[in-house]
Amino acid sequence: MARTKEFDPDAALQSALELFWERGYEATSMADLVGHLGVARASLYATFGNKHELYLKALERYGEQSTVLEELSQPGPALPAVRALIRRFADESACDELRRGCFITNTAVELAPHDPAAGRRVERSWDGLETALTSALMRARAQGELPAGRDPAGLARMLLVLMQGMRVVGKAAPAGSARLRDAADQALSLLD
Repeated sequence: MARTKEFDPDAALQSALELFWERGYEATSMADLVGHLGVARASLYATFGNKHELYLKALERYGEQSTVLEELSQPGPALPAVRALIRRFADESACDELRRGCFITNTAVELAPHDPAAGRRVERSWDGLETALTSALMRARAQGELPAGRDPAGLARMLLVLMQGMRVVGKAAPAGSARLRDAADQALSLLD
């Protein structure tokens, strides 16, 4: 007779995500995960695999929780949604008292240079964001919100890099840094 799981795998994955996001991959041991989740090591291994597999599953979960793609694909004017997203990234990065940053960006900095599986997930996330920005900017240009001479794909790539950079600066800069808002304002001026 098969044993039933003594914990909620969904809640455990969310809790693991929070711990990895707070501490990073290297600074989180399997013992930390066992203690934080309150789940036996054997149960974690049986459900999620090793620490690396659990981290990758947490990274996937983080990406699934993002609302950015939906925000950028709403009907109606597209440019206000792009502007709101950039401002939100700047504000969240400037006001991140815990200095957690973005889990995807943190993974890019910590793991992607030497972990191909993590690097692929980071690239997939960035590709999705860049595609959503490009689509929104193409709609904005077609609707007359963005000047006809502007390159939606180039602008989207620049905004993606800016947004990821804001997350890195937000982790290191004092809370409320004007640097992030000034950078967002300069980038948004390119959309005029």
